[in-house]
Amino acid sequence: MNLKSLKILSIIFLALFYTSVTSCKQDKKNNSEDILNENSTTSSDSLFFKLSLAQWSLHKPIYDGELDPMDFAEKASEMGFGGIEYVTGFYAEEIKNAQDPDAKMKQILDTLKTRSERHNVENLLLMVDGEGDLAVNDSVIRNQAVENHKKWVNAAQFLGCHSIRVNLFGSDDPEEWKNNSIDALTKLSTYAEEKGVNVLVENHGYLSSDIDLLVEVMQGVNMENCGTLPDFGNFCLKREGGERWSAKCVEEFPKYEGIKKMMPYAKAVSAKSYTFDENGNENVIDYKKMLQIVKNAGYNGYIGVEFEGEDISYSKGITATKDLLIKAGSEL
Repeated sequence: MNLKSLKILSIIFLALFYTSVTSCKQDKKNNSEDILNENSTTSSDSLFFKLSLAQWSLHKPIYDGELDPMDFAEKASEMGFGGIEYVTGFYAEEIKNAQDPDAKMKQILDTLKTRSERHNVENLLLMVDGEGDLAVNDSVIRNQAVENHKKWVNAAQFLGCHSIRVNLFGSDDPEEWKNNSIDALTKLSTYAEEKGVNVLVENHGYLSSDIDLLVEVMQGVNMENCGTLPDFGNFCLKREGGERWSAKCVEEFPKYEGIKKMMPYAKAVSAKSYTFDENGNENVIDYKKMLQIVKNAGYNGYIGVEFEGEDISYSKGITATKDLLIKAGSEL
């Protein structure tokens, strides 16, 4: 073999060697990127719960006309949520004022269902407000409130929601309130049972936030499809001036004790939030402590983000709450 041939072979060998090394480095790089991508996958996948968005978190842009409540599913999907919890009050007035309320209800529900399917989010529950107090002493008014809620049971069934959330407002006398609540919930839950829908009570102020009383109501109804929706933040029993909302709270049920007592009956959970510190923790609610209580109860369903703060935008508040749930949940 002459010198010229040796040079050619050397060049070929070097070229092959370089190609082999480069390919090996590229494979290692690709493997590293794959590992990095796996590590950066949203850690919510490994949590004991799933994340949903409560529509009330969007009440400001909805009331300000910046967001159409019909676009709820799209907005929730954009923000990374797999489930959604509707507020009926955002649709009820349009339905009530329509020439044909039944037709308007059908139109709205058809649209909401189509959009939830398009954006691949699960319809979970309807938070029902403004349909009459279920714990009033007057049986005629109480029974009418039960009837008013039935259309939302039907709506929940159509949308594929597992539950409706109701309020227990009415009498201020604990014994009257308890008996009235048992009566109304039993009637409504009996109707909802036929539709495959749960009726959930949220701790939403006044006697509904007296969890010892609420547990007595659950025991009195004693139906599988009647349960609770524990809210991390709604434990105010009394406000200044006897106001139902807005005024300063002057008496509160112990929140962690309240969640623990509600969890045996819970079919949904609401993560209320208001303000956050520099480390991203909620200022008045210990999320890790709350989630430990929820986990200890064996709950593994959706936890809904419900931001009510005033100091930051709704989008930042929702994201901060979601991030905190993921962080706290991953530490358990």
